[in-house]
Amino acid sequence: MIAAGTVAAPAKAATPLSDEDISQAYIYLLGRLLVARQQQLDFQEGFKWNELIHRKPGAVDWPNPNLDVAYSEAWVAIDETSCTIVTVPEIAGRYYTVQFLNGWGETLANINERVFPNRRSGDFAMCLRGAKVEVPSDALRIDLPVPHSRVLARVALGDDPDRAVALQQMFTLRATGTPKLPDIPKTPIFELEHLPGVEAFDAAAAGLESGPDTNPGLEPLRAQVRSIATAVRDNPDERKRVDGVIKQHAFPDLAKAGATIGHGIVHNGWARPGVVGEYGLDYLTRTLVNNGGIWANIKPEVLYYRGGKDESGEDLTGDHVYKLTFPKDALPSRFAKYFWSVIAVDNVHFRVLPNPSKRYLLNEHTHPRYAADGSLTLYFAAEKPAEAPDGNWLPIPKGQKYRLTFRFYGPLDGVANGTYWPPALVKAD
Repeated sequence: MIAAGTVAAPAKAATPLSDEDISQAYIYLLGRLLVARQQQLDFQEGFKWNELIHRKPGAVDWPNPNLDVAYSEAWVAIDETSCTIVTVPEIAGRYYTVQFLNGWGETLANINERVFPNRRSGDFAMCLRGAKVEVPSDALRIDLPVPHSRVLARVALGDDPDRAVALQQMFTLRATGTPKLPDIPKTPIFELEHLPGVEAFDAAAAGLESGPDTNPGLEPLRAQVRSIATAVRDNPDERKRVDGVIKQHAFPDLAKAGATIGHGIVHNGWARPGVVGEYGLDYLTRTLVNNGGIWANIKPEVLYYRGGKDESGEDLTGDHVYKLTFPKDALPSRFAKYFWSVIAVDNVHFRVLPNPSKRYLLNEHTHPRYAADGSLTLYFAAEKPAEAPDGNWLPIPKGQKYRLTFRFYGPLDGVANGTYWPPALVKAD
């Protein structure tokens, strides 16, 4: 209580948000908007809650697709009264997984032989954590922390793609009751090469309220996002300032961080992410991955390396021939329990590159030939080099700038413990 005769001190004005505050809030929010964007596109395509869509191999349209697997996709809704039953067929000698992700691209669960070595098939009941709901007696209950999630089932094509597709069709989903279905959030649907500016904050409430971030410690950033959204709503000057900060500060921050995949490490021209699939406080990497390779899984399932430079530090381009040589004692197969592969994608949309040969990846099933000394050399070029076996060559369009994504499924040895990087790419012409 203020004593009589005294004058109250004026209220302290709120500290204006700095350019750095705005940039970081935007990068944080963008991670959610990228997933909400894909969700809207999915439902525009015809997705229905708790129903799987079985894709033909290769028929997926997101950045950095895995062309080694047959994908099935869905959005799942559960609540206090209903679970969703996932039926997994018996699969032996072939990689598979059913991955669940939340609205920020965080992996919540996998169903596969790694996670459930004593229950590799059958029914799994995906239920909301804490829900007192009865599940079928023959189903294994798995609790999820959120009521809505994205599902990707993967079945490795291996050397018998027809069998993989037959197995893919056996995966099913069904709800045990009638869950409350959410409205699809209305957030900007943008092209990945044209990220939203200040209008991202117009969608802040829709994005944050429709997809809870389950990582503790990021509450201050969410508050900052809401504060900026309020500031730009009715203030043209502040709106203009925030838009300028996004374009002059946040966009360059993202571009700079993209070279190392956030807080990852680059060696031999290959970037290895520090975190993937589960991000904790590293919202920067989460946003970069959602932009350049949405639906990434966790490290025990797969490890991704991205290569965009040759041994001299120059960008990769279809105007040159590059060789990637693995010595006998460090072949890719040494580092993958299940399989390895490498694809080339463009630097803008991160989509595989069209070519007359319609070959979009190299792996064991392209039947690469090994040298007399046991080493393996892969070639990347517009035309097949004379010395290159056909199964060792990935066609690259002339004049195209690109990057490579090297995958190790079931990481082993140095890939698993973070001490390995692929060899440097050598320009051979």
